[in-house]
Amino acid sequence: MSFPEHRPRRLRRTPAVRRLARETHLVPSQLVLPLFVREGIAEPSPIGSMPGTVQHSVDSLRRAVADAAEQRIGGVMLFGVPEVRDAVGSGADDPAGILNRATEAVVAEVGDALVVQTDLCLDEFTDHGHCGVLRDDGAVDNDATLERYTAMGLAQARAGSAMLGLSGMMDGQVGAVREALDAEGFTDTLILAYSAKYAGAFYGPFREAVDSQLTGDRRSYQLDPGNGREGVREALLDVEEGADVVMVKPALPYLDVLADVKASVDVPVWAYQVSGEYAMVEAAAAHGWIDRRGAIMESLLGIRRAGADAILTYWAVEAARWLRAEL
Repeated sequence: MSFPEHRPRRLRRTPAVRRLARETHLVPSQLVLPLFVREGIAEPSPIGSMPGTVQHSVDSLRRAVADAAEQRIGGVMLFGVPEVRDAVGSGADDPAGILNRATEAVVAEVGDALVVQTDLCLDEFTDHGHCGVLRDDGAVDNDATLERYTAMGLAQARAGSAMLGLSGMMDGQVGAVREALDAEGFTDTLILAYSAKYAGAFYGPFREAVDSQLTGDRRSYQLDPGNGREGVREALLDVEEGADVVMVKPALPYLDVLADVKASVDVPVWAYQVSGEYAMVEAAAAHGWIDRRGAIMESLLGIRRAGADAILTYWAVEAARWLRAEL
């Protein structure tokens, strides 16, 4: 009778051995929590398509970020939902606008215990729901939009944001915002470029979360799902323009792009586990079809294994509690 020459199962024999042999690790500081703050509400408002996630009031947002800091996650990404919108997203750079007021409140609450980040895009603030200023023919005007982005970036930096999340996918957005920040003395403000942000079906619940006014789609500026090399090219261009971190979004459907970007740039690479990914797991778990905790942790490990240095995930605080309990 012959026996195996190699026995890799020895490295899987006990929980202690498996922990010691694990190639990919996940820790709370690698997780960033996206948070929504809505103008004009006094209590948190549940988001139907994202069970367990809410639109916060400013007061409940303070409590949420304090909890996040206690769990020692890496940071929070803030999204504002204004009461009034217009064609150019005037509320985006208004110092009294909901996102800028919320940023000031969060910074006052947690200081440097978390990296306070803000979404820099016009879609939440426009009455048409697009990420930029529209021309008369309805197309997004790239260069006019850059002017709005620079104003928005300066307003967020003045409010105390440590990192600006440029998510609009306009050509030249990183260079334009970096130049404006530096000219105003905000040389330490970080830029997170959503470099490889793909158009597709996984953003549906997010649209509810920000009360999106969008009609049509964003395929003229977000990446085509069939294009992998283009995502790498966008990341390289953003690094050249001064991005401190680059992002791939969504995460799970684009793990190949994530791995390729990681191999191509010399800055940190993050990934966003988007609302559709979250909603699918929550819905399946609610029906008893999958193990919720197992699916969450396996998906996060998969994103890390593909190359993400950090992950934006709506499970950031919950996953951090699990990870800290295992120590």
